[in-house]
Amino acid sequence: MAKFVPKDKLSKKAQKELNRQRRVTWNFSPVTKAVDSKKIYSRKRKARNGDDYFPGFFPGLMDLSEFPRTNGGIQ
Repeated sequence: MAKFVPKDKLSKKAQKELNRQRRVTWNFSPVTKAVDSKKIYSRKRKARNGDDYFPGFFPGLMDLSEFPRTNGGIQ
């Protein structure tokens, strides 16, 4: 069995090796990830487009049989 040596007294190479062995078992990356601000313009972000909300905006292109007729409407 290897004799216990405090980490402070190990050489830099030995400390690096010990840290590398311990790091293998980590479940996450130790690198801090910065979150981009939403106030800054980004070309990567998808632009908001209101056209998707009204797919049948033009009455000539819609099938009017989908809409029920009401008493107040044109008959």
